[in-house]
Order: sequence, then C-alpha cells, then structure tokens
Amino acid sequence: MHFYPEDRIAVFIDGANFYGAARALGFDIDYRRMHDLFSKKARLIRISYYTTFTDDQDYSPLRPLIDWLDYNGFTLVTKPSKEFTDSTGRRRFKGSMDIEIAVDMLEVASRVDHIVLMSGDGDFRAAVEAVQRKGVRVTVVSTLRSQPPMIADELRRQADVFLDLQDLAPSIQRGQGPREEGLPARYTAAAPNDEA
Repeated sequence: MHFYPEDRIAVFIDGANFYGAARALGFDIDYRRMHDLFSKKARLIRISYYTTFTDDQDYSPLRPLIDWLDYNGFTLVTKPSKEFTDSTGRRRFKGSMDIEIAVDMLEVASRVDHIVLMSGDGDFRAAVEAVQRKGVRVTVVSTLRSQPPMIADELRRQADVFLDLQDLAPSIQRGQGPREEGLPARYTAAAPNDEA
C-alpha cells in the first residue's frame, strides 16, 4: 500500500461488504490497528464506517462495535434497516448505505488527495470515476481470494489501485503482533444487517 506522507486521505468503510470480505477470508478486523495504519501512512482527514441496524431490537450485536468506533476517531453513519417478509414467510432485514457513501465521497473529494474505499460493491464504480475526474486517487480494498470473489470486476478496473484485503490482513488483523489497546475481544465486528 503506497501513500505519500503529505497526502490528505479519507477512508470509507462499507460495513456490511467489508465485514463479509474479512469473514470470507477468515479473520477479524482490529479497527484500532486500521486507524493507526492510515494515520501513520498519510494525513488522515476522515475514516468513516457505514452500516444499517435494526431499530426495534433491545440489543443489537452491532451496537458495541458502533459505540466503540464512535468514541475512537471514526465517523459513524448509520440508519435503520428495513424489514420485509421473504417468499418463505421469514422476517428479514435489508439496508444499503451505497448512496450515503457515494455522496460523502463526492463531498470530500475537493479536500483530499486520496480516497480509500473498503468495499467490493460494483455500484460504486460511477462514484469512483466521478472523484477521479476531480483529481483524487482511489484505492479500493476488497478481495479476489474468497469464493466467490467479493470485488466486482468493474470496480476493480476503475480503481487507481486495487488492494486485496488478504494482503492488508497482517496490518489490521485482530491478534497479530503485540496486543494493542483497542476493541476487547468480545467486540469483534458483528455482521451488519445489510443484505442488499
């Protein structure tokens, strides 16, 4: 991963997609290590985490992660997921943060040199192209090494740099190297409700 030290960077994490990629590769993310990594590589302007959650539950497994991120330097963007009944009559939840991520990327593009998008969702191809037209470099982090691959081919081709999450794992994986202060082990990233 190459950044210029004077680069102003913004990181956008598509919670559901990023969680799915890490899970497919068989590891948990240490968000403290991730924040520190980007802070050391360049001038971190913003690191944002996007997710939906169910509003009507007394306790969401995602709540401890959201609270920790909110108090530890991440910008949290959340909204309630929508409930629906599937064809078998089961209660399901669905939500997407694609529009929020795309709008925020476009808004911050005039104030940064480099955007890191942690998602493999092909719906972001047009947003990536739009910020590139404004002179911003875009690195996309996802994986080709899962079955099936988590990165859409059109997004990978549009990015200035594609970084496989497996290659980033040693720097952001929970349990690697000396234990750093961060999320307690019980606060591993719970699966967000996004299934869109």
